[in-house]
Amino acid sequence: MHITARAVLCLLLPCRSRSVMTIATTPAQALEQMRQSAPLVQCITNFVAMNMAANTLLAAGASPAMVHTAEESGEFAAIAGALTVNIGTLSPAWLEGMKAAIAGAQKAGKPWVFDPVAHFATPYRAQAAREILGLGPTIIRGNASEILALAGQSSAGKGVDAGDSVELAEAAARELARSSGAVVAVTGAVDFVTDGSRGAHIEGGSPLMPQVTATGCALTCLIGAFAAVVADPFEAVVAALAMFAAAGEAAADQAEGPGSFAWRFLDMLAAVEPAWIAQDRVIYV
Repeated sequence: MHITARAVLCLLLPCRSRSVMTIATTPAQALEQMRQSAPLVQCITNFVAMNMAANTLLAAGASPAMVHTAEESGEFAAIAGALTVNIGTLSPAWLEGMKAAIAGAQKAGKPWVFDPVAHFATPYRAQAAREILGLGPTIIRGNASEILALAGQSSAGKGVDAGDSVELAEAAARELARSSGAVVAVTGAVDFVTDGSRGAHIEGGSPLMPQVTATGCALTCLIGAFAAVVADPFEAVVAALAMFAAAGEAAADQAEGPGSFAWRFLDMLAAVEPAWIAQDRVIYV
């Protein structure tokens, strides 16, 4: 018998899976809004992820801009719908550009997303992550090890790879959300999103996704696209993760391996219909 992730969660969390939550904007509605608006998203991401992130946003229906220098990133953040900050290939010059962009976004009242890639790997990276966290991100997205470490707990992460389960990081994510004021997304086999009180699991995706470079970084940029048009950051993140998961699931059905999955995934992002990310993909907890 094939047991789905939803069935497992219902067995483990029977009360939570039946909980009722009032949602102002459903994932399906959020997708329609995002595509209608085609928001401009300023993506400060790493060298490895730029192409994948830009193509992900274009396929999904948004508009990417890879603007990162301190000389213009602050001014550009004011005209973008949202900003995303990823510290994957960090340097002093890039850090200054990130800070300028964050200041510009905050002055203009624009949401911004922080992706603390492997922030626990070196003291320099850890200090940069603490500085950025202290600037008050709207949303934080990371794998389980990154979120555990950002919340001040021990983790088993190795470089950019998670060594911890999403389930293990859920309590830390809630704590981090409450202390930072940000919506926190922990991504993995079954994603978890929380604002400190509300929570949601999002199902879908594929085991092939971690075998394709920059899928997580591209997801951070997609979250920015939804945050640009959905008023509630929690609902924006849930919708972005649901879209990403639906596309990954559909692409994996036809893929022969990581290579064919990569291009099929972009095709499926463009093909995702609102019905694909209906409420039954999301379990509110």
